[in-house]
Amino acid sequence: MAYVITDACIKDYICASECATAAIAPASAGDPAAAGLSQLFINPDECIDCGNCASICSSGAIFAEDELPADKAQFAAKNKAYFN
Repeated sequence: MAYVITDACIKDYICASECATAAIAPASAGDPAAAGLSQLFINPDECIDCGNCASICSSGAIFAEDELPADKAQFAAKNKAYFN
C-alpha cells in the first residue's frame, strides 16, 4: 500500500528530500515539471511504505492509501495517473 499526496500539499519539497526511493515527483522546485502543478505526487510502484514523507509533511497532505479520508480518495488515482 503506497502513500498518497493530497490537495493540502504546499509544494515545499521536504517530503521529496526525505523519500528513501525518490518516488516523489517533481523532486524540486527547479524541476521543469513543477511549473503549473498544484501539488507533488508519489509513484505507487516505487513507494516502499516507509512513511518518511508523511512524518515530515508540515501540511498533513500525505496519507497511507488505506487511511485516506473519504473526501480525498480520488487522490490515489491522481497520484498514479501522474506517472502514467
